[in-house]
Amino acid sequence: MSSHEPTPARVIPLRPVPTAKEPLWRDVVGDVLRRERLAQRRTLKDVADAARISMPYLSELERGRKEASSEVLAAAARALGLGLADLLALAHGEIIRLTAAGARTATAGAAAPQARLTSHQGEARLRLAA
Repeated sequence: MSSHEPTPARVIPLRPVPTAKEPLWRDVVGDVLRRERLAQRRTLKDVADAARISMPYLSELERGRKEASSEVLAAAARALGLGLADLLALAHGEIIRLTAAGARTATAGAAAPQARLTSHQGEARLRLAA
């Protein structure tokens, strides 16, 4: 007895479905720190001195090059007149915004990788989005 039932078709996707890329925490926190510092028209030296961290280290935090401890983040936030919870809330909002924007881009079929913006480009984009 032979069975003549059709075999189910196998679907092979032509290309992977793009997904939104999650932003890195250190990039988002750095962007928030820089945006807040610039909004207050303060220098790296001024904020670093107030936070009792080195100016090069604060610069690296703002550029997303270093992952800061909670103590350093709290000190940097305090130096900017923010609480740690304020800094985290601002970063959280930014992550939501970036993730939503990434999801819209991914579903639109844009598979090209996002280039990292210079600090001036990122600040201009944030000002426009606000």
